Amino acid sequence: MKIMRLGDIGKEQPAVMVASAEGPAQYYSLLPLTRDVDGAFLAGGGVGKVRDALEAATLPVLEGAEGLRVGAPVARPGSIVGVGMNYAAHAAESGSAPPEIPVVFLKPSNTAAGPFDAAPIPPHSSRYDWEVELGIVIGREASYLESPEEAKACIAGYVTANDLSEREYQLPGAAGQWTKGKSLPGSTPLGPWLVPADDIDGGNLPLRSWVNGEPRQDSATSELIFDAPTLVHHCSQYMRLEPGDVILTGTPEGVALSGRFPYLQPGDLVEVEVEGLGRQRQELYRAGQAGRPGPD
Repeated sequence: MKIMRLGDIGKEQPAVMVASAEGPAQYYSLLPLTRDVDGAFLAGGGVGKVRDALEAATLPVLEGAEGLRVGAPVARPGSIVGVGMNYAAHAAESGSAPPEIPVVFLKPSNTAAGPFDAAPIPPHSSRYDWEVELGIVIGREASYLESPEEAKACIAGYVTANDLSEREYQLPGAAGQWTKGKSLPGSTPLGPWLVPADDIDGGNLPLRSWVNGEPRQDSATSELIFDAPTLVHHCSQYMRLEPGDVILTGTPEGVALSGRFPYLQPGDLVEVEVEGLGRQRQELYRAGQAGRPGPD
């Protein structure tokens, strides 16, 4: 089952998509269970309630779901936590040794966007980059956890993510700061759906990216230096993770920062995919220009 939020920006409604062996996928409204897919829903056993309602066939069909905009599958997270250089090959292409402990940074929650929304390049940006990532969605409070095994129980599910990054702001010179390069509007597309942790092996998922149809990244989450439970456990030692928060687990090699590919330009089409969690597509435009495209 795939949990989604469908509708115009600010008017998304909760839904679940269920694959059918006999035809197209079926969409059902979750409004009988919750007003939104948020922290309260996840903390209150929402995933289990959806599963029970599907088995009991009590959810109404959501008519016209295929024609609705797809929003981020989790309502605006309280925190978006990023992890840097969590694939050895990406650390190498970035000019760094693989980290011995997780590299952690924060992104503003207002960077979250829908998976098919047009993505703005900042007005003066010249080094805007893509990063396909596995996203962890937190399902229960995590603070000072004792072990990765305890942390595993705090993972509600997983999502596809694109950690769009401005490298000129992030890295070079005395003023280079990760926060500046990772905080730009619309820079964290999430989705298209949330898959419960019990339904998928988050530690063994292929993930890929393309720019204008040309392959860029091709790896798997089995190559993560620090896996999902380890990251949740580690982060819980330094911050309180709350239901609905999202952790971005890092990106594999194949980004523009490597010097092998050009940076993103207005009009480029970026696609990122984590197998089983869905594929995103963002058309890039220059922020501040008239006639910019709107969300799909």
